[in-house]
Amino acid sequence: MSEDGKLKRPEQRISRRQILAECLRGAGVLVMGGALGSLVTRGHADNTVWQIDPSKCVQCGKCATDCVLNPSAVKCVHQYRVCGYCELCFGYFVDQRANDEERAENQRCPTNAIRRTFVEDPYFQYDIDELKCIGCGICVKGCKTFGNGSLVLQVRHDRCLNCNECNIAQNCPANAFVRVPAQTPYLLRTEQEEGPGAKQ
Repeated sequence: MSEDGKLKRPEQRISRRQILAECLRGAGVLVMGGALGSLVTRGHADNTVWQIDPSKCVQCGKCATDCVLNPSAVKCVHQYRVCGYCELCFGYFVDQRANDEERAENQRCPTNAIRRTFVEDPYFQYDIDELKCIGCGICVKGCKTFGNGSLVLQVRHDRCLNCNECNIAQNCPANAFVRVPAQTPYLLRTEQEEGPGAKQ
């Protein structure tokens, strides 16, 4: 959908496959580039960093309020290969919305950090604006409850201070904060976890 609210003409559209390819390249850059450079200087003595285990995370909201940074170093990360590109995305829309319109009161994110872009009928792409994301996990909970769990919270290592005693980890009610090797600083769903029906 264009900025004036109209659907793009067919010749302006890009295919879902092109979108996926671009997103996968972007994810690779995120994991390999944005993180590893900063970890050289911020890594713990045992060469580990803090990360959130998505399988334990309960989206309690403490990642948004208990980080020593403001806004938090925890951000929503979108695993595009898992996403269904749904027109009705419950990570984006609240479950009690009016007329499916994209008004602020219909959106789940309190900071308008999710951008919705029309791809092709009936698919939409959802991107996270990390400058606006506060790591509250509200969208993650909606996606996990009603969708396929393609939105997860992760500590972004291009801003995390890697404190020895992470304040969020100390207050996490689900013990979802764990130390992982600095060389593999993100805990995203694997192809094995996604199962044979995962989007490619």
